Amino acid sequence: MFKRIKNKFLRYIAIAIYFLIVLVCAIQLNFLGLFGYSPTKKDITMPSVNISTELYTADSVLIGRYFDEDRNPVAFDSISKHVINALVATEDVRFYKHSGVDFWGLGSGIISTLTGDKRGASTITQQLAKNLYRTRYNKSGGLLAKIPGVGLIVTKFKEWMTAYKLESRYEKNEIITMYLNTVSFSNNSYGIQTAARRYFSKNASDLSINESAVLVGMLKGTTIYNPMRNLEKSRERRNVVLAQMAKADYIDQSQVDKLSKEPLVLHADNKDVHAGEDSYLRAAVERWLEKWAEENDRDIYKDGLKIYTTINSKMQKHAEEAVAKQMQVLQRRLKNAWGSEEPWRDLSGKVIPGFIDNLVKKTDYYKFLAKKYDNRTDSIDYYLNRKKEMEVFSWKGERLREKVQMSTVDSIKYYVTMLNTGVMSMDPYSGEIKVWVGGIDHQYFKYDHVNQSKRQAGSTFKPFVYLAALESGMTPCDQMQDKPVTIKIDKGDSIEVWEPKNADWNFSYRDMSLRWAMARSVNSITVQLTEKVGADNIVEAAHRAGIESKLSPVASIGLGPNDVSVFEMANGYSTMMNHGERVTPILVSRIEDYEGNVIATFKPERKQVIDKQDAWLMTYMLRGGMEEPGGTSQALWEYDLFNKENEIGGKTGTSSEYVDGWYMGVTKDLVTAVWVGCDDRNIHFKNSQTGEGSKTALPIFGLFMEAIYKDKALGYTQGKFPAPTVEITKKYNCETPRPPREEVLSDSTAIEDELPLEELENSGNEGATQEEGLSTPGQGDQIDVLSSERDAVATKPRDSIGDDE
Repeated sequence: MFKRIKNKFLRYIAIAIYFLIVLVCAIQLNFLGLFGYSPTKKDITMPSVNISTELYTADSVLIGRYFDEDRNPVAFDSISKHVINALVATEDVRFYKHSGVDFWGLGSGIISTLTGDKRGASTITQQLAKNLYRTRYNKSGGLLAKIPGVGLIVTKFKEWMTAYKLESRYEKNEIITMYLNTVSFSNNSYGIQTAARRYFSKNASDLSINESAVLVGMLKGTTIYNPMRNLEKSRERRNVVLAQMAKADYIDQSQVDKLSKEPLVLHADNKDVHAGEDSYLRAAVERWLEKWAEENDRDIYKDGLKIYTTINSKMQKHAEEAVAKQMQVLQRRLKNAWGSEEPWRDLSGKVIPGFIDNLVKKTDYYKFLAKKYDNRTDSIDYYLNRKKEMEVFSWKGERLREKVQMSTVDSIKYYVTMLNTGVMSMDPYSGEIKVWVGGIDHQYFKYDHVNQSKRQAGSTFKPFVYLAALESGMTPCDQMQDKPVTIKIDKGDSIEVWEPKNADWNFSYRDMSLRWAMARSVNSITVQLTEKVGADNIVEAAHRAGIESKLSPVASIGLGPNDVSVFEMANGYSTMMNHGERVTPILVSRIEDYEGNVIATFKPERKQVIDKQDAWLMTYMLRGGMEEPGGTSQALWEYDLFNKENEIGGKTGTSSEYVDGWYMGVTKDLVTAVWVGCDDRNIHFKNSQTGEGSKTALPIFGLFMEAIYKDKALGYTQGKFPAPTVEITKKYNCETPRPPREEVLSDSTAIEDELPLEELENSGNEGATQEEGLSTPGQGDQIDVLSSERDAVATKPRDSIGDDE
């Protein structure tokens, strides 16, 4: 058909245009799979950019990010003009004069390359096309991409086509904004805003000329010109960019002379920079979000969501400071308690043979050495015991980090004896979680001790026994005698006998009201109540209140042998404070999309599970720990908590051998659960004076609430508990006789003499949680025993601890 064109020159032009059109169509359609993917009209109109999701507290403080690529896009007017000028001067000086492809620049680039001065000819728009649509990735190439040289030509042509499409759809300022929001600045920093925060701790709008030149200079090579890795190279490249800016008339030579002499100063150490790092709270929300994201077809790592938690940033800070202050003291106390002795002991107090060796053999490093040296113990031991410099978690180190000379074996001994904690504080009426401290440091201890770890509750479980007693018709004023108790268990061919003891190994033989008995945490009365109301009813009451873990209905259930989480305990006590209405704790209140539109809100589920009268009576009973003679919470008097007739309720708890220390604190506004212990249950304190919950966990609550009340901006005031919302028909206001020189009793739940072994084993271990990496290989039976009811029962008189205060 081209023969009809008589003019030879025009005919060649027509043929060229025809084949160009055919080529364009073939590339767009990916004819026969030869050319690979090309962006469609929809792709151009709605370019896909991975945007980090941001995590905020209820008071809008950024506390974390989720991302595959850490990116936070900003508008054109939120980018410093110095960045724009530096980019245009360095990367595409004719940016405002071409339509996506600069043929003039391409020609001069080819000439420069031929003369030995290699210079790129890609425009900013072409680079944007490459960044947005991954035009040089394998999945974008077709069959022709496998042919050397041809693939590059096809890819370049597709970039030209895409650049023209972008220029026809967007204004120049929109293109340069998209480019700066998508380009990588190394260290997993994508986009100018993230880079500005990462390297200079400021917003993109506030970048100076020199700072802008540093970041733009990185685009030539994000590794070689990274100021964190190669400061001098980065400074040299900055000066090149300054010279280019002067050449393009954005600054004058005198500015170049002055600015190029300035040192390159980074300010990378601020909260925003580290907001994407791991934390217990960030990880907890991430676990919760997985199901929501799947159900709602969202990707929290790419969709740029804004997630608002119920956490109050100031309260969180107060809790973390209370934890840090107390845990430093406790760590020193544990170290001093054992001195040069090995602290890993079995129930009889004997050192566990091969304890550290078994831990070492679980490490990847040991497995690597065993394979490399064919299990030769001399070589393996040499490297395991060779000291080297390492950074460890340390309360005395700067930012809780300390460089030390340790061997692998030394580090395992060091970490296995590290105490940890879990703290959760919630509003019992709204269900909003205000504080979540999953441990002492998430970088070194990943296990979350709020909702992942489950530990024996000790005497903090006793209120559920008393709740079941009230529900059976009893009143806080009903009396029982503190006396020896004998529990007989029919084993078919024999009768097993269990005789629990009190914390001080004494029985007063007094008649005590239920309120007084719970306040003093008297084991004998708790066991009598269990026998009276039935262990099954106690399990059912605890489950209704909010304990979701499996509970074995054994005779000692009230002494806390079952494993539960901090999360569950806070929920269970909150149900009592909330007039018997169980409210599901919520950690996330709402989620917004990148445009700020609310796409999801979250409200707690509510269900009346306890009679309102019994629930109020339980809050009255909980106050007994402070108000009754010898109440186990009275160590709180040491803290500035009791102005304006403030009322505080609570319960201490300690498991056998002082392995777990607990405190459950309730005020008119908050319910707070605190647990303290080592991840490995074979490591613990020696005696009641150092290891009871009143000595370990209670001080964290005291320090936390002291800070809450002093921070007037939070709005939490001291005062009395809420009045009952129903008529109280049961007798409760009964005065307790105050014997002279009444002593505060202990509150641990380890008790003398054994329950029958069969009952212990049949109690089940399903609720136990073995903490990561710190259980002892070869000691599995003991770990199982410790995580079952047997941990609540000592095997010798010396092991009995009582109940915690």
